[in-house]
Amino acid sequence: MTPAITLLEQGKHPHTIHKYEHDKQAESYGLEAADKLGLPPPRVFKTLVAELDNGKMVVALVPVTHQLNLKQLAKAAKAKKAQMGQPAKVENSTGYVLGGVSPLGQKRKLATFIDTSAAQFDTIYVSAGKRGLEIELAPDLLASVTGATFTPLAG
Repeated sequence: MTPAITLLEQGKHPHTIHKYEHDKQAESYGLEAADKLGLPPPRVFKTLVAELDNGKMVVALVPVTHQLNLKQLAKAAKAKKAQMGQPAKVENSTGYVLGGVSPLGQKRKLATFIDTSAAQFDTIYVSAGKRGLEIELAPDLLASVTGATFTPLAG
């Protein structure tokens, strides 16, 4: 059980857990999840953590088929610049290891932004907080639980 799953279960939020055997040689955790679970890659979202020019850490969710547009993220977060968070800072602020960072149940509540493409799906898939474990849930529920904003982020 991960903090992400615990958060959803305690809140009685509808979700489904999907497990797969993680391959340590996989180059992309998100694409691996889509492939092993037989999912359309645009429905699988990767959780990225960036640092703003003011030192604040923020979370961005984009489809695994896209890169994060850091300029768009900075604009959405009302900052001048954003850069990818250093691994140690990401792990310290979220409580998760890289490749298993979930937008749910993080150690510190960070401002969260979800790419607008998520809204076209009834459900999307995000990390459950461990490599080889995904959570399927409605995008609106994810936004509600995390306090996220939908905004264009995919580059």
